Amino acid sequence: MKEVVLDTETTGLSVKDGHRIVEIGCIELDNLIPNSNKFHCYLNPERKVSEKALEVHGYTDQFLADKKKFIDIADDFLLFIKDKRLIIHNAEFDITHLNNELQIAGKEKINIKNVIDTLDIARNKFPGSQISLDALCKRYRIDNSKRQKHTALIDCELLTKVYINLIDQKEPSLNFASGYQDNNDVNFKNTINYSKKIIKPSEKELSLHKDYLKNFLKKNYFN
Repeated sequence: MKEVVLDTETTGLSVKDGHRIVEIGCIELDNLIPNSNKFHCYLNPERKVSEKALEVHGYTDQFLADKKKFIDIADDFLLFIKDKRLIIHNAEFDITHLNNELQIAGKEKINIKNVIDTLDIARNKFPGSQISLDALCKRYRIDNSKRQKHTALIDCELLTKVYINLIDQKEPSLNFASGYQDNNDVNFKNTINYSKKIIKPSEKELSLHKDYLKNFLKKNYFN
């Protein structure tokens, strides 16, 4: 299954207060390797951006005024994430807002079973530690210097690197088998098994190596 690293920015924290999405960013992973498939859009939320949200992402009402509305991009968004596992940091926030938008647009909601929350993985892996995206970048020595504001695509790029480190997959490989458990399991583990081709030396190479060792010992230890 292909995966999509996803992030959103909003006008505020809670959908109960009428807050809406202003940006969606998605990066597709193929065997943990980002490919060229991306989905990104700014959205007119049809309401004002709260002061606190403006401090976080910097998207003004004026900037968003001429952007498309969610209903205009809903089908393209659903097509992009179809049959793919979603990787989200603090998934409850993003999924709540996305499902609110989908409900308003009269579309089917996202099933939480198709979502992996990297916040849960980090919480289980580093109990008692800071597990914000910035904190995890610092832990894994990932350069987040261009994250001056919380913007969806930049956060997706950073989360992609954090996710690979969280599941201990330091070397993404094109050939691997993965097993996922329910992300609601407190003992959630994600394991990836992969192998590298073993190249054995030929008889000629072994013979040359023996001759080299013999000459090396003779020159350095028996003269």
